[in-house]
Amino acid sequence: MQVCGANRIGHGVAIIEDIQHDERGGELLGDFAAYVLNRQIPLEMCPSSNVQTGAVASVQEHPIHRLDRLGFRVTVNPDNRLMSATTLTSEFARLAEVFDYSLEDVRRLGINAAKSVFAPYGVRKALVARIASG
Repeated sequence: MQVCGANRIGHGVAIIEDIQHDERGGELLGDFAAYVLNRQIPLEMCPSSNVQTGAVASVQEHPIHRLDRLGFRVTVNPDNRLMSATTLTSEFARLAEVFDYSLEDVRRLGINAAKSVFAPYGVRKALVARIASG
């Protein structure tokens, strides 16, 4: 991140390895996880693809929900739609089913994505406003 100047992490499931539970059940972030959280670096999450490639065992075990709860800027992505046989809609539907995401949760994740697109600030700002009012 720091050496190459990356501004997002694709398939960021491995970041969960830098987050531990403390003796009280709280979360302890390692240096890298804290850096990503503090700078709100987007984590492009692709649940179906991550299951298919073996990065996670199942959508139920996917770290997206935990990372989202911790305040990381996670985004939902279908990855390679042809290979994964999925769409953005089906990815959100799967997350809603597994993690009981509400429409407001989906909207918040959409805002995360809008804030993270490769576009000028004005375009990102307009996308955020459109999703927020939706």
